[in-house]
Amino acid sequence: MASFLESVQSNFDKAASHMNIPSGLLEQIRVSNAVYRMNFPVRFGNSYKVIEAYRVQHSHHRLPTKGGIRFSEHVNQNEVEALAALMTYKCAIADVPFGGAKGGVKINARELTERQKERVTRRYTMELIKRNFIGPAIDVPAPDYGTGPKEMAWILDTYSTFKIGEMNAPACVTGKPVTQHGIRGRTEATGRGVFYGIRELFDRKNEVKNVGLTTGVAGKTMSIQGLGNVGSYTALISSSEGDVKVIAVAEYEGSIYDAKGINIEALLKYRKEHGSILGFPGSKTLPNRDDALYVDCDILVPAALEGVIHEGNMKKIKAKVIAEAANGPVTADADSYLTKKGVIIIPDVYLNAGGVTVSYFEWLKNISHVRFGRLEKRFQEQQNREVIKLIEKITGKTVDKRDSQFIAKGADEIDIVRSGLEETMITAFEQIYSVKRKKKNVDSFRTAAFINALSKVSNDYMSLGIFP
Repeated sequence: MASFLESVQSNFDKAASHMNIPSGLLEQIRVSNAVYRMNFPVRFGNSYKVIEAYRVQHSHHRLPTKGGIRFSEHVNQNEVEALAALMTYKCAIADVPFGGAKGGVKINARELTERQKERVTRRYTMELIKRNFIGPAIDVPAPDYGTGPKEMAWILDTYSTFKIGEMNAPACVTGKPVTQHGIRGRTEATGRGVFYGIRELFDRKNEVKNVGLTTGVAGKTMSIQGLGNVGSYTALISSSEGDVKVIAVAEYEGSIYDAKGINIEALLKYRKEHGSILGFPGSKTLPNRDDALYVDCDILVPAALEGVIHEGNMKKIKAKVIAEAANGPVTADADSYLTKKGVIIIPDVYLNAGGVTVSYFEWLKNISHVRFGRLEKRFQEQQNREVIKLIEKITGKTVDKRDSQFIAKGADEIDIVRSGLEETMITAFEQIYSVKRKKKNVDSFRTAAFINALSKVSNDYMSLGIFP
């Protein structure tokens, strides 16, 4: 089976074959520009443990570089380089002006106490500071698998301790708690972006008709593999705002199924109370942990780790659409097989760009030192009230109080963030769809997305005069 990095490079090569880009420039875009591999000691009780960790800056065509930090016992250089490369292409597709980067710490976060995790996070941050691998204009980390807002707050605190007086220090990392210079809407961002991307596909009649589906997400069945941050928000938003019916869920402890639909909010509460999704009222426990991948459904959302759909299980997939909420969940071999079979795959390099998009908004907020909506909200409200008064004067009718309050409301930060994210995902899909329709022999959204990304990155290098 091809490695994660080999799968990413295979997708790169497939897209490059449709383009007229000089081979030297292609090689520059393909390779990682900087790889920092480190080993550092952390004290756990009365003993010390040497931790293996990485930070990869894939492309410096735009600065700063941007990418999450994952805590996982499976972290290795190959994986981190692949994720950093995806970040380069993802930022280009979403028109986020960053180069791609990624970080990884080889530990099992489930086995650490909160104090131990804090020590690892702070020590890792110190290593990045020493090598100038972090900073608002250099490299900006974010959460990934095994990390979250708390870890990002520790990173900011550690960075600020060593960079006293740096005015833009909060912009050294994104995904922070709202109370620690974060932004409203960041936690849900990737999952919400996944929903917007799925919705865009289902608005294209000719595409979904090819797999025997009707337009619109309402009423479609969905199976989710991975109920972490991305999977849970994808399921919650898809069901509450899109009227999608989630019929199966796979998590670390196993898979459950209910043809009538699973109440995701109730399931999340149940898992928090019982430590497992198994036994959720009304659901059936499937024989194997990953069986939710193989149920007959309209939309399959792999939202955990890479390589979960591969040569060994690809023939079991029954879904008509695969929405890659995770990074690299479908290997190159499986992607080729499923595409030929007629399955539509919405690629990770586009679909989970919601996280980096809202991270960009957070970075802008930190650089500008002002909350979104603070300057204009009350002005908008006053303008809207004047419009309502004018309508009432012209028509001679009074606008209902509830409607009046809704119309007059000025945009809060969360409204602006969601609007910006929706605009980003819609525009990016339109660009990818345009490439897919115009380019001959481009049979997948993944190849179209990579073509779109390579076009933008190569244009940046050309404009720098490096490759005249």
